[in-house]
Amino acid sequence: MLSVEGLSKVFGGFTAVSDVSFKVDRGEILGLIGPNGSGKSTTFNCIAGHYVPTRGRIAFDGRDITGKPANDICHAGIGRTFQIPRPFHKLTVLENVALAAWFGQNRKVDRTTCWRQAAEALELVGLPRDPHATTEGMGAAALKKLELARALASQPTLLLADESLNGLDPGEMQQAADMLSMIRRERGITIIWVEHIMGVLMRVVDRVVVLNHGAIIYDGNPHGAQENPAVIEVYLGRDAVKHQSGEAHR
Repeated sequence: MLSVEGLSKVFGGFTAVSDVSFKVDRGEILGLIGPNGSGKSTTFNCIAGHYVPTRGRIAFDGRDITGKPANDICHAGIGRTFQIPRPFHKLTVLENVALAAWFGQNRKVDRTTCWRQAAEALELVGLPRDPHATTEGMGAAALKKLELARALASQPTLLLADESLNGLDPGEMQQAADMLSMIRRERGITIIWVEHIMGVLMRVVDRVVVLNHGAIIYDGNPHGAQENPAVIEVYLGRDAVKHQSGEAHR
């Protein structure tokens, strides 16, 4: 469904992403993980159209989308959330989502359809469809749900979820992970989940791509990642690798 080939992004003299290549199959949940500064958000933003890659190619459903602007990427069928939700506070919750339905699709839709799609998206993420509900007083978990509802209202076939666990407590993290699984199950949406918190994500994704210093150090199943020395060193340090090696020799 998505193919990233030789992706590189350079800012001035700094190479944030270097020769990154991976593919995403239709119906898959892929975890794109790595420590802070590993290049995952830059990779994500190149796919979403926020950045123009320095080198490389990105193809979606067989079409070259490399360097396309964000609105074209969205209209092609790729929805995204943002790490920090920024709703329109002067609009109601329903209006926030309806706005995404109105502008996010690559087709003309009438107002009735927009309101219906917005209500369906809110119901899917567990937020009230009350047309008078406002964003005032919404906590971190509710704002993450609103961000997800706005992305879903654009009717994507591929969802880019950007650090959906950030700022949540353990219970909310599990709920967010379960919600992404449910969206894949209910809507058949393919998901790339960008995250630096491994624990909850590993129980949900089908495959993980691990980045460090802008390059891929692992691409495979989640269980293998948790036993891979390079991944362990990135997350836990060299002492953890030595400890694991010592346990293996006993």
